[in-house]
Amino acid sequence: MDIAENPHEVSTRKLYSFEHVALVNITLQQGESLKKHITPVDGTFFGFEGASKVEISNEIQDLKKCDLVFSPKDIIHRLFNESDSPFKFFVIKTPTASNQKTVILWESINLSFHEYL
Repeated sequence: MDIAENPHEVSTRKLYSFEHVALVNITLQQGESLKKHITPVDGTFFGFEGASKVEISNEIQDLKKCDLVFSPKDIIHRLFNESDSPFKFFVIKTPTASNQKTVILWESINLSFHEYL
C-alpha cells in the first residue's frame, strides 16, 4: 500500500474510508511528530506498537499499545514520538471529512489486528 502524501511528512496509509468513518495507519519514527493541527471531525487514536505521547489542547498523555485516546473535532492536537523505537497507531476519524471519500478494501492490505494485540 502506498504512503499517502501529508503535511506532517510521516508514514501515513489510508486503510478504509466512507462517509461515516475513515481508518488511517500512521507510523512515527523516533523523534518524529505530527504538526499541531485542528481537524473538522472527531478522531480516536489506537496504539498498536511502541509508545508515544499525544497532546490535545494543552494536555499531554502517554499513548501505548492497546490504548485509545479520543480527540474531539476543532481542538488543536498532535502526537509525538520521544521513544527509541517506532510508534504505530490507527486514527479513526468520524465522520469522514467531506474531501476524503476514498474506499480501500480491508483485504488489500497485509495487516491483522491479532498480530499486534
